[in-house]
Amino acid sequence: MGHRVTLIPGDGTGPELTDAARRVLEATGVELEWDVRQAGVDVMEEAGTPLPDETLDSIKRNRVALKGPITTPIGTGFRSVNVALRHELELYACLRPCKTYKGVRTRYEHVDIVVVRENTEDLYAGIEYEAGSDAAGDVIRTLNALQPKQIAPSSGLSIKPISPEASERIVRFAFEYARANGRRQVAGVTKANIMKFTDGLFLSVFREVATDYPEIASREVLVDALCMGLVQRPEEFDVLVLPNLYGDIVSDITAGLVGGLGVAPGANIGEHAAVFEATHGSAPRYKGLNKVNPTAMILSGKLMLDHLGERTAAQRLERAVAAVIAEGDRVTYDFKPTRDDPTAVGTSEYADAIIAKLADGEFG
Repeated sequence: MGHRVTLIPGDGTGPELTDAARRVLEATGVELEWDVRQAGVDVMEEAGTPLPDETLDSIKRNRVALKGPITTPIGTGFRSVNVALRHELELYACLRPCKTYKGVRTRYEHVDIVVVRENTEDLYAGIEYEAGSDAAGDVIRTLNALQPKQIAPSSGLSIKPISPEASERIVRFAFEYARANGRRQVAGVTKANIMKFTDGLFLSVFREVATDYPEIASREVLVDALCMGLVQRPEEFDVLVLPNLYGDIVSDITAGLVGGLGVAPGANIGEHAAVFEATHGSAPRYKGLNKVNPTAMILSGKLMLDHLGERTAAQRLERAVAAVIAEGDRVTYDFKPTRDDPTAVGTSEYADAIIAKLADGEFG
């Protein structure tokens, strides 16, 4: 019996990228039954929401979704669909592997880093008080009465909650991922030397959980030192587990090390559901042009196959992607030496090249 998967095409270039990924995944031979649902700006007028209930219900039923990029308006409009999905489905772990592939333009070699980001707490929890509001005034007066260090009455506030329960859940996820995937080391990343009661708590939990995994090396790194280390010696890092804000920033740094968001897959995983998606935006100006690189979307599908237990197919898919990129013939414009290279192929043709590789005996 096949795997039933919610498929969300997204908007902008999302449908083109999703179609490319779907065809490549089907070419692996894994039996997949697609439950196609909509989300994003294209369904706003009809449904009155960018995330219809039927889409959310589909993911809850199927427990697995592959989602194309969705546009999030800046400054106005609806809340991010990505954020809403993480909240509604309790997708507490953000998984962001970043790996160098021969043929991708980058200053680095031999990078193979997995970022595990906590999704529910920290400064991204959304607990904020607007400067000048009555609520901000009440909180400031309460805090000022408790401590000698005074907060200016005109301040805006963001609250940084870190709990032992959420910290243990994400740290254990990172170590379990390392164990399941043969990784050698997990680094706990904080700023515990300054924020002793929040990052310090996260670090304390990291130390405790690490003792349950003696076969995996544990390492403690301050986030600022990590950023310098990633730029200087990225090959020294393996799995990184971080609170929410640091994880967001560091995952973009690691993507930059390996060639950018175009080759950076992603997953948001919870106890009862998992959503796999490219980490880049929807690039609406390229909509319908059959131009955008679908690698991140395809590799997100690879992560999905891993999650479904189809590890052999996942490995074959990644090898096929790597081979097409390394050859450099049937690749999109961003893989070429110059962006106006006339030999560049489109989104669909690039997917065709990967499918052809999967049909070869070497990858079949």
